[in-house]
Amino acid sequence: MLTNFHLILLSVLQGITEFLPVSSSGHLILFSKFTSFPDQGLALDVAVHVGSILAVMIYFSEDLWKMFKGLLKTYFLPSFKNVDAKTFWLIVIGTLPIIIVGLFLKENGMEWLRSTKIIGWTILGYGLLLFVADRFGMTIRKIEHLSILDALMIGCAQCLALVPGTSRSGVTVTMARFLSMERREAAKFSMFLSIPAIIGAASLVTLEMYQQDNLQTMIEAIDGITYSFIASILAIYVVMWWLKKSTFLPFVIYRIILGTFLLLDSYGYLNKVLD
Repeated sequence: MLTNFHLILLSVLQGITEFLPVSSSGHLILFSKFTSFPDQGLALDVAVHVGSILAVMIYFSEDLWKMFKGLLKTYFLPSFKNVDAKTFWLIVIGTLPIIIVGLFLKENGMEWLRSTKIIGWTILGYGLLLFVADRFGMTIRKIEHLSILDALMIGCAQCLALVPGTSRSGVTVTMARFLSMERREAAKFSMFLSIPAIIGAASLVTLEMYQQDNLQTMIEAIDGITYSFIASILAIYVVMWWLKKSTFLPFVIYRIILGTFLLLDSYGYLNKVLD
């Protein structure tokens, strides 16, 4: 059972880091490893992500409404002639890879991925990759310019985020920047992709909690969703404002520092330095 204070800290941490390319899942795992709080487990990790999804849906409610109207105009049939309907189908296409890979990993277990060493390498490695993509990628394309292949490539990149520390937003933005997307458009499409991906994961976890009749965890999950939503909506505004005039460099620097620290700690070098 989690205390209310512990739950608030986790939810705010999730809300702040979900839309920054720094890995929210990695930070949630590290939180328990470097504090006296117990590991909250995968179920609550997914639950606080739901609050972030609600924030995305509210922030981009106008865009989502346009997509719905575009689908109405095309009779809900796959069509790339209508820009808004095209965006919806690009999201569907980009979601397919993570459904396949996610179900495979769920059947084969994912707990072994929650280690400090793995998180250290992924935070550092994918942070450097983000730097390369953002530094050398062109800035000329919007979501409406994406093709089916582009959406699939970004969707495949999203699968890498099933490994904690990779950062779902970070790796999808990285692929989008390699595909010459504008920074705000890359972040926007990444957030769109988060909606079905996290809703799917949350649905599976909710079903498991219901089958196990785990009422306490369900109550904690609902509280976590609320706190996470508040932090997430603020984080989205900050990220979209920042990308109007700046690059992803500050997040890259943060990832390099954090990744290096984690690797030094996991390989035992940090204790030697402190001693």
